[in-house]
Amino acid sequence: MSYIEPQNIILAIEKGDIPPSQALRYFQEMDFKIRTNSQVNHSQKRTEDILHELDHLIGLSDVKKIVREIYAFIEIQHRREKEHLHTEPLVLHMIFKGNPGTGKTTVARILSKFFREIGILSRGHLIEVERADLVGEYIGHTAQKTREQVKKASGGILFIDEAYSLARGGEKDFGKEAIDLLVKAMEDHKNEFILILAGYQKEMEGFLETNPGLNSRFPIHIDFPDYSTQELLTIAQQMLTARQYSISIDTTATLLTLLAAHQNTVHENFGNARTVRNIIEKAIRRQAVRLMAKGSTTKEELLFIEGVDFVEVK
Repeated sequence: MSYIEPQNIILAIEKGDIPPSQALRYFQEMDFKIRTNSQVNHSQKRTEDILHELDHLIGLSDVKKIVREIYAFIEIQHRREKEHLHTEPLVLHMIFKGNPGTGKTTVARILSKFFREIGILSRGHLIEVERADLVGEYIGHTAQKTREQVKKASGGILFIDEAYSLARGGEKDFGKEAIDLLVKAMEDHKNEFILILAGYQKEMEGFLETNPGLNSRFPIHIDFPDYSTQELLTIAQQMLTARQYSISIDTTATLLTLLAAHQNTVHENFGNARTVRNIIEKAIRRQAVRLMAKGSTTKEELLFIEGVDFVEVK
């Protein structure tokens, strides 16, 4: 039945031009289309919101670019499939390489929600594990623990932080068994979960060399660079705002100098956003001690972190 305005359908029924059964079928089809379109629109809105969340992370321009490429790739594969054209397999297992505090876990959480909305993952949850969650202490224990984690991650993402630690014990270590089991799970359950291995740049590169077949199973490698000093300052300001604290222009300059000093002192495995959080939290504690010594306080004093609160952070 071609589209007819609902009010015209009612008039046609009253005139006897359309049987009530035919009209009922039309209204059922129209209701289905409306609900389907509504679901699609809601899903698109949620997808846009998730990408908006990613875009508002400080820095990470290359990371954002790669995620957009993955999104475009998946969408085009869906379109090709509808046209009965050859499609590439959607292998989305990933390697995240970077220092602590560069946003690896945050991006993984965003991806889990993102892949759920576009239909890649059924549940879209994130299971974060370390070596101790996968490697057992006796024969058979590792297989049990690893399979349990894979099962928990079904429909979502299994995120293994410091993944290179699985290979640190050599050939006889149970960590090698965990790696082999994960590789098998990637084959046996390839459409059921996504595996992300994360860790320091150099250590992850060395880890991938320990198993010749491992690298080829992870088509997506994402590098998470250290933040610039200015980006760290922006992160610090966001953290302060979230906690309802403020800093003056002079104190901002003091904090910027402190952040630069931390970067110059610790070149390798710099803590990035984690270091910033530690600095902010310690400054807040020092402000509390300083204000307690005064007795009474004003609202402005409670709001502002002073330069001395940062200078004395060691």
